[in-house]
Amino acid sequence: MVARLFTIPFALALLAPSAASAQVAPAPSSGATASPAVGYADTADLVLASPLIADATVRSAARIKGADAATLPPAVARFYVEADVGALIRGAGGVPPRLGYVVDVPLDASGRAPKLKKMRVLLFARQVAGSPDQVQLVARDAQLTWTPELDARARAIAAAALAADAPPRITGIGNAFHVPGALPGEGETQVFLTTADNQPVSLSILRRPGESPRWAVALSEIVDEAAAPPAPATLLWYRLACSLPRALPERSTASLSPADAEQARTDYGVVIEALGPCGRTRPLS
Repeated sequence: MVARLFTIPFALALLAPSAASAQVAPAPSSGATASPAVGYADTADLVLASPLIADATVRSAARIKGADAATLPPAVARFYVEADVGALIRGAGGVPPRLGYVVDVPLDASGRAPKLKKMRVLLFARQVAGSPDQVQLVARDAQLTWTPELDARARAIAAAALAADAPPRITGIGNAFHVPGALPGEGETQVFLTTADNQPVSLSILRRPGESPRWAVALSEIVDEAAAPPAPATLLWYRLACSLPRALPERSTASLSPADAEQARTDYGVVIEALGPCGRTRPLS
């Protein structure tokens, strides 16, 4: 048993998502492990949803049983955990040296719970109002086994999200335009995106005879000729690959001629193919 265990109703209250900040839905199947499935997009989802990210070591874990765990899937167990914080990756105002929280973890093939004590983990969480030593995971399984790769990725995403030039959250597609060139096979398409903070973002796709189409993304109203596609596994790539629809909506090309609209759709497809799949495996709320 832990040295200080809250009553079960209070512990379970830590699982209730906050409407203002919960962005990642519970995904009990992932459990406490940083499996290969936890890639860039999954990590970015967790980082961006988490006001607090801590590198910690589990000090004690008490399994919650009975009615308070009755709604869990058969292969999942619920624990109240206390962990010692080794490093704070993200969090305004700091945190106490020890944190308590509730986590759901998967059972092994034999139905046994994992040994959490002394496990080094990354916690993706938010603080509980009025209880500075208690946190609520942003997903019920948002305790991932620490690895150097996961730590470095989480830190890089957190830094990129706080940078002055951080790419905004993409909310949709605005208007698309296509201008044919003077030569057959020549032309340029521009697709304007909508964002959460109304920051201008646009895609440009340029075609020249005998060359593969080139595309770039601009984060201002002026399209820089030196602009380029985002590097894979970066915050800008994530914003695009995990937010853009697979095809242009019809309203985006409503003002274009049929031929220009078709070309705009084709050029947009070049961008989607180049970005590749988002790779998200954890569901969002």
